[in-house]
Amino acid sequence: MSDTPQNTDVQKSENVKKANLVYEPKEFALRLVGNLVILGIIFSAAFVTLLLNTDMVEEKMESCAQEMYDFAAEQGLTLDDVLILGRDKTSKQALLAALNVKRGDNFLKIDVHELKNRVEQLPWVKEAVVKRRFFPNVLEVNIKERQVRSIWQINEKFHPIDEDGNVIDAPFKPKAPILLIVGEGAPQNINRLLAAIDSNKNVLERVKVANYISNRRWNLVLDDIENGITIKLPEENVEQAWKKLLKLDATNGILKRKLTIIDLRLPEKVTVKLKKTDGKAPALLKNMKERRV
Repeated sequence: MSDTPQNTDVQKSENVKKANLVYEPKEFALRLVGNLVILGIIFSAAFVTLLLNTDMVEEKMESCAQEMYDFAAEQGLTLDDVLILGRDKTSKQALLAALNVKRGDNFLKIDVHELKNRVEQLPWVKEAVVKRRFFPNVLEVNIKERQVRSIWQINEKFHPIDEDGNVIDAPFKPKAPILLIVGEGAPQNINRLLAAIDSNKNVLERVKVANYISNRRWNLVLDDIENGITIKLPEENVEQAWKKLLKLDATNGILKRKLTIIDLRLPEKVTVKLKKTDGKAPALLKNMKERRV
């Protein structure tokens, strides 16, 4: 019996659908097996993760580690000594208190990373490297201390400031003349100032005081804290103003004159004030109270 026209049309429609498919249709049984395999992998991974996170496994690992440490100590792996390198301002007592170790401690059980963090909490320590050295079993502590670049005066108290502009919370007595900075916010801004005025090292060394005015700008005092020349710097373009001062010194010797103030705050002019000398002005600038340069 031949196919009816209706059956023929249905067959043609199915053939067209198959011809337009990108992938061949999979058998249901194969899809089921594939899904079961994937689910099995997922459940296995979840089980292993859960097992590793259980207290039982963690306690077992800790127990094995403790047994290893004890065995190592029985074989002679105990702390023999502590070697400290790079220490200058940090006291030995402060370092030993931070380390909190003693001869005979289990050498492998010492956590060098924890010791490093504790040592770096000391006020003078900038960086620390802590490591073990075997046979003899020595704990080596190599520290890099913070260097004092200036002294900050605030609220009638003095604080050492390191090269990064950070306050060092420790007593300090300078052995040589050192830059005095004054004013709120001075430590955070001193490095930017020094970078702007370091083009002439000889003049820079004459700066004794840097006074940060109203968190905006600087006044510098040269040569003498009480009787030196005060240089008033602008709020902006400090480097250009400083170069102008150096140029005036090179051409007119302005920093060699007996002045009390050099005002650089205005971009188009420099105003100076003469130092009083027994009520008389110097012969070169007689009868002048101010002079624009």
